Amino acid sequence: MDPIVLDLGTGLRFWGETLPADGSFRGLALVTHLHWDHVQGLPFFVPINQTGARLEVYAPEQEGATVADTFDDFMRPPYFPVRATDLFGDIGFHGAQNADLTWGPAVVRVRDVPHVGPTNGYRIEVGGLSIAYISDHQQPLDDDAAVADSVLELCDGVDLLIHDAQYEPAEFRQKSTWGHCTAGYAVRVAAESGARRLALFHHDPAHCDSDVDRLLLAARAMAAELGVPEVIAAAEGTTVSLSSAPVARA
Repeated sequence: MDPIVLDLGTGLRFWGETLPADGSFRGLALVTHLHWDHVQGLPFFVPINQTGARLEVYAPEQEGATVADTFDDFMRPPYFPVRATDLFGDIGFHGAQNADLTWGPAVVRVRDVPHVGPTNGYRIEVGGLSIAYISDHQQPLDDDAAVADSVLELCDGVDLLIHDAQYEPAEFRQKSTWGHCTAGYAVRVAAESGARRLALFHHDPAHCDSDVDRLLLAARAMAAELGVPEVIAAAEGTTVSLSSAPVARA
């Protein structure tokens, strides 16, 4: 199956360096939203600058603009010398909100996620396995036990939930309207939805490795109480292998 890419951040450049630059690339990109940290890797993705290469990009549309228009707004002079339409490969831009897509044998569910501006979450099902990707998730201000129905639908019983875990509780109190959540809220989403494995993601840029390790230990303790079988902290280069075998709950 051709690859499915979740967002187009700066890691896209490094991944592209591992791929053939011969025009054979075919891929699907599922973009949660159009903030800088989720799209700025696209201009540096070498495989798409080859004749014959093709990338399909799905993202939420903004008010009054198509997805193609929005990408063209930031990938153009003077911000960048090359437009997406100048590349030798082809990029197809598509709006997707509350939809269901197919990509080869994979089925992709697209639903709204509370954040700042239009934001998608994605659920990918293939070969009896499922992954949910909730990269940026506004924790409710008035009830930290509440989870949006759309998020629960995406995360229901998934084998792997990749979820926003940016803040510690004190940080969230200072930045409660910035569109993110605590690691503890990520655990609660996993517990409420019956996710089998949780990957803490979207770490705060001010957090060092020891901060992430400390948050991971606290999240694992909370997960044990709430019945989430496994919690990991996402890191650059992390590889997760999934199996359809049952996972025992703690």
